[in-house]
Amino acid sequence: MAIFFMRLFFYFFVLHFGHGVFELEASHHVYHTFQNLEESAVSATSQPYRTGYHFQPPKNWMNDPNGPMIYKGIYHLFYQYNPKGAVKGKGSIVWAHSTSRDLVNWTPQKVAIYPSQPSDIDGTWSGSATILQDGTPALLYTGINPLHQQVQNLALPKNSSDPYLLEWVKSPKNAVMAPAPENQINASSFRDPTTAWLGVDGRWRVIIGSKINRKGLAYLYRSKDFVHWIKAKRPLHSAKNTGMWECVDFFPVSVNSPVGFDTSTLGPTVKHVLKASLDDTKHDYYTIGEYDHAKDIYIPDEGSLDGDSGLRYDYGKFYASKTFFDSAKNRRLLWAWLNESSSVSDDIKKGWAGIQAIPRAVWLDKSGKQLVQWPIEEIEMLRTNPVHLPSQDLKGGSVLEVPSVTAAQANVEITFKLSNFRKAEVLDPSWTNPQLLCSQKGTSVRGSLGPFGLLVLASKGMQEYTSVFFRIFKGQNKHVVLMCSDQSRSSLNPDNDKTTYGTFVDVDPVHKQLSLRSLIDRSVVESFGGQGKSCISARVYPTLAINKAAHLYAFNNGSESVTITRLSAWSMKKAHIN
Repeated sequence: MAIFFMRLFFYFFVLHFGHGVFELEASHHVYHTFQNLEESAVSATSQPYRTGYHFQPPKNWMNDPNGPMIYKGIYHLFYQYNPKGAVKGKGSIVWAHSTSRDLVNWTPQKVAIYPSQPSDIDGTWSGSATILQDGTPALLYTGINPLHQQVQNLALPKNSSDPYLLEWVKSPKNAVMAPAPENQINASSFRDPTTAWLGVDGRWRVIIGSKINRKGLAYLYRSKDFVHWIKAKRPLHSAKNTGMWECVDFFPVSVNSPVGFDTSTLGPTVKHVLKASLDDTKHDYYTIGEYDHAKDIYIPDEGSLDGDSGLRYDYGKFYASKTFFDSAKNRRLLWAWLNESSSVSDDIKKGWAGIQAIPRAVWLDKSGKQLVQWPIEEIEMLRTNPVHLPSQDLKGGSVLEVPSVTAAQANVEITFKLSNFRKAEVLDPSWTNPQLLCSQKGTSVRGSLGPFGLLVLASKGMQEYTSVFFRIFKGQNKHVVLMCSDQSRSSLNPDNDKTTYGTFVDVDPVHKQLSLRSLIDRSVVESFGGQGKSCISARVYPTLAINKAAHLYAFNNGSESVTITRLSAWSMKKAHIN
């Protein structure tokens, strides 16, 4: 296969050395049919699991979001895409490209990057976008060379005056960062460059995920011109027993307000976030800490833990996430891949796999100890047919249907108030794993204060439902809120992964009401607890609760009553995607 591509390389591409880039004359001849393939894809209406307002291509495999950015008023999403089928196929992966003016409705463009140079001939993997000082966007990405080494490459737009950035050209200096005997880098574990940031010394900095044995780390490189990169003597950060760090991300957050910062921002009101997608667990973990820009090292705050004992963006399906600074609205936005929970054979039958989460605004919580996430405000433009139910008590063992909503494609927000905590179940000190606790104390396990929450994508006879709920425990010094997403009854299809997810929510239920928001979209449920302090995303595939046969309920399976102080729901219109 590599020889085949090399022949294509020599027959179809011509070298031009103007402006320090490598121009691909046959830039989109090989993959020019991408849009035509999309146009011939099966209609979404004939597939009950295709989403209505989450981003996904019409068919085939999609995984990591790459280089999201805003440029000349246009939002860009690049993503890992296999044009050959609904499975990953590492050597076939290209950078597909779509654009939007509102982050909701998307237009597909030509494939931006595909294997063509020796430095990426066996794969064009994940990377990031950086806006250079002159306003030009630059893409850094991982390529696989003929030796199957992971190396870093640079591409620039052919025409920077084009707001849609339809054509990209590669640097003749590629690979611009590569493993070598003197730098002792593991050539099979050196990938996913971040958005770069500009230091006070005028040099660019970028980090790349890697590992040494079981130690995960973020290698730091510096450059004066974004082409010639020098590896720093020590990594930005590392942690023992965490394995390979994929899709690392490093960005500043404000300690005073929910506004976002450009990636190069420093100052006394700035904290930094370092995120790593752990290859061992396939989860995204982050820490909050201080960036010492003089020493070029990152130090997590006390209590902010590396690895799988630390904080996650999302406690369900959510991986390979990437943030960018939205300069138009001064916010930092978070993208992520939500992979399937269906079997590979089912993915092949339906002809596609993988969607993107709804973009989320992300900022530092007032406590300074965690991030808060909330769906972008633009998604609300799809709301229609609002339903607002009056405040009411929900007695133990009761179910309340939310009427007049297209329950397969909806947005629901509910707030609960509790008044009697005397009978709260005591939290055993050994119950430290919230996911395990949710699996042991699921929807059907009756407690005192809970479970109470939502039954989504439910069939009329309750043969199928996905449950998102809270349960309140009495801890040593405070009451503890458990949030669960229970997929055990989500489908009658036994081939699906129906793992139950869970997390603790940092909310005091004695003094504050408990809020839950769920975005329901046919085969995905994204839930936000405690105003975005805890998030859980699930992929589900009901066989009965599809299209108009899906129902939405509020429920309380605890022995004590809870009060619904607010319940609002909307049907969600279909976004214009592809």
